[in-house]
Amino acid sequence: MSKSRVALLMATVAAVALAAPASADTIHVGVTISMTGPAASLGIPQRNSIALLPREVAGQTVEYTVLDDASDTTKAVANMRKLIAEDHADAIIGSSTTPASMAMIPVAAEAHVPLISLAASSALISPMDAERKWVFKVPQNDSLMAAAIADHMATNGIKTVAFIGFNDSYGDGWLNEFTKVATAKGIKIVATERFARADTSVTGQVLKVMAAKPDAVLIAGAGTPAALPQKTLHERGYTGKYYQTHGVANNDFLRVGGKDVEGTILPAGPVLVASELADGNPIKAKALDYVQRYEAANGPGSVATFGAHAYDAATLLDAAIPEALKHGKPGTAEFRAGLRDGMENQKNLVLTHGIATTTPENHNGFDERARVMVTIENGKWKPLP
Repeated sequence: MSKSRVALLMATVAAVALAAPASADTIHVGVTISMTGPAASLGIPQRNSIALLPREVAGQTVEYTVLDDASDTTKAVANMRKLIAEDHADAIIGSSTTPASMAMIPVAAEAHVPLISLAASSALISPMDAERKWVFKVPQNDSLMAAAIADHMATNGIKTVAFIGFNDSYGDGWLNEFTKVATAKGIKIVATERFARADTSVTGQVLKVMAAKPDAVLIAGAGTPAALPQKTLHERGYTGKYYQTHGVANNDFLRVGGKDVEGTILPAGPVLVASELADGNPIKAKALDYVQRYEAANGPGSVATFGAHAYDAATLLDAAIPEALKHGKPGTAEFRAGLRDGMENQKNLVLTHGIATTTPENHNGFDERARVMVTIENGKWKPLP
């Protein structure tokens, strides 16, 4: 047989293999995350973490299809529909941001496919209703983290605070949750400003914040865009305390913020400071294992808390697979419903960011063990006493 005919035959066999239907034993997990756009500093470590996940669970092959939604809500919804209709996803992980994840909720409910969000807003899973029944989330709720910030402010004599946050559902959630806990602590919000993820200037907002002369400023943003208000405040001479949310807990924020973010205070997941956790902390081993595996694949100092959320999402899903298999085979409605039910009934599941106990009313399941107050000192994360 000629070389050209051999090559043609091999190409034909490869094409048939690619076109062949997937095995009934294959669990298909669709992933839509923000690998480009303003939220890329979240989505890139999430993509890298998907590469670390096991490809076999409970005797079943697990296949991940990863799509980029470019930090765009419409694209995230389109990706989700494609993953369900064309790739027959049994579950969806994503998206990286609250606005995109909020838009994906009706699709999950309509298709009866469980969605595990990588975004922070508690509004994704609360109040529980028929649509949110199909939605879970692995990042800490903004309500949990807002309470930690208010506690720290009150303990350190902060009486007035200005808020500057994203002008989307992430900012909405943080403003709502922080207002409640700040009021309870007797802390007055003296200015409220908003900005877009893609903004290149926030001078107007910063001037209004400074005119209010707050003791502290809380910036409710995520990823590298959250550095812009703080850098601008610093350039304008603001000397009060700076607080950020757990949405900035990665090295890209340190790189972009530079000296202007020194001394920033924020709550973060334990994985950010895994090596400094107490030896008796039940989260430490899981967090350290993830950090070591991630940095072995991507280089020293490359780990980010956002990637750990993707890793935790898969861990939650994997924990539900054995129970789901009792109800049906992968690719069936019964299996997908079994996944949903299994994820809803986890007890003390150890993740890189905390220990989750989920219930029909609580599709996150974290408590105070899922947060650590940290600061930035000499360009590095440091736990606070």
